[in-house]
Amino acid sequence: MIANLSTRLAGKRRAGGSMVAAALVTLAVAGLACPAMAQPGSSPAAAAQGSPDAETVQVSPGALLLAKQIVQIKKVNDVFKPIVAGVVKKARDSFLQTNFMYQKDIDEVAINVEKQFAPRVSELVDVSARFYASHFTEQELRDLLTFYQSPLGQKALAEEPKVLDQSMVYAGTWADNLSIEIVAAMRTELKKRGHDM
Repeated sequence: MIANLSTRLAGKRRAGGSMVAAALVTLAVAGLACPAMAQPGSSPAAAAQGSPDAETVQVSPGALLLAKQIVQIKKVNDVFKPIVAGVVKKARDSFLQTNFMYQKDIDEVAINVEKQFAPRVSELVDVSARFYASHFTEQELRDLLTFYQSPLGQKALAEEPKVLDQSMVYAGTWADNLSIEIVAAMRTELKKRGHDM
């Protein structure tokens, strides 16, 4: 089951989308964001909820400028684009559950609303740049930018999504096989306790 999902996601990635890479990069960006809550400048309420308050993360203008160049070269915008479409689809499906007779109108409205809200992705890109800037010094950001502009950095940007796709497909198959072993081990232990399952 997990392998099938991973394979489907990887297939979508190869078909022009970047579903797996998007999901992983989104998680990576979220992972970068989480430590920011422990930094000075993040609000106590945000820290209590486990997510940083992007507006209170303090960064220098120079660091922010460099970080914006890094998220641009890493095409973070492309990673977040599917989020708006996904939210619109969820809302559309919700409306259709109780108003299926208006499907044509709901579909047309969903298309228009998606176009209307698509530019809001820039908010996520800006926040990602702010989080980057909060985790690296200006010199480190300069070094990162230099790396991503180098031939090796360009190759890393091109090849990492492929590596992640292959890793996800393998991890799915590995998890399915592990699941079989775990179920067998649990059955054995339960049988010892008198439960034949």
